[in-house]
Order: sequence, then C-alpha cells, then structure tokens
Amino acid sequence: MALAQGVVRILEEQAAAQHYSRVRVVRLEIGPLATVEPQALRFCFDAATRGTIAENAALDIVETAAVAWCFACGESVIIKERSGTCPSCGSFQLQVTGGDELRIRELEVD
Repeated sequence: MALAQGVVRILEEQAAAQHYSRVRVVRLEIGPLATVEPQALRFCFDAATRGTIAENAALDIVETAAVAWCFACGESVIIKERSGTCPSCGSFQLQVTGGDELRIRELEVD
C-alpha cells in the first residue's frame, strides 16, 4: 500500500507542477528484483487513487528483465535471481545492471 500511495503522491506533485487535472493511464516499469508483487500493487493502486486525480486511472505494468554483467565471461546476461550464477559460464561474479527498478515510465493525462 505504501508503494501505491507513493506513486499517487508523485502523480499529485507532478499534476501541480505540470498543470494537468486528471491521470488516465499510469505505466510503471517494474523489475523482477524489485520485490514488488504486481497483482498486490494493482489492488492497492485502486484503493490509493480513490478521491485523487488518478481515480479510475488504468495501471499498466511493464515488467523488465533482470540483467547482470558477468566479470568472468564479459557478457551482459539475463538472470533469474540476484544471487544466481551466470547462465553462460556458471560464474558467481555478477553485477546487477537492471531489473531492480520501480519507476513511472509514462503517463497519459488531461
């Protein structure tokens, strides 16, 4: 619920700064390492937007891949978990470069 309320707070701040009166669609980009359950966020978003400029707004969640740089083989690889191994060479020497994001990607507003 706190995440959904945070998104609504950002929407209201931006509405004041950008001079829009209604949010129609919110596109969130969520990575699998962000530890966010999309279905739970959808439910909470509906509750958190009641009585706000985003009431009845559609929530579109774009799920991204978890990506890491493998120091051993020098490749950017898609991973399944933060503490996993490189799918190419089996090394544990990975640096996560994507997949832990939770951000507002796009808005459709009036």
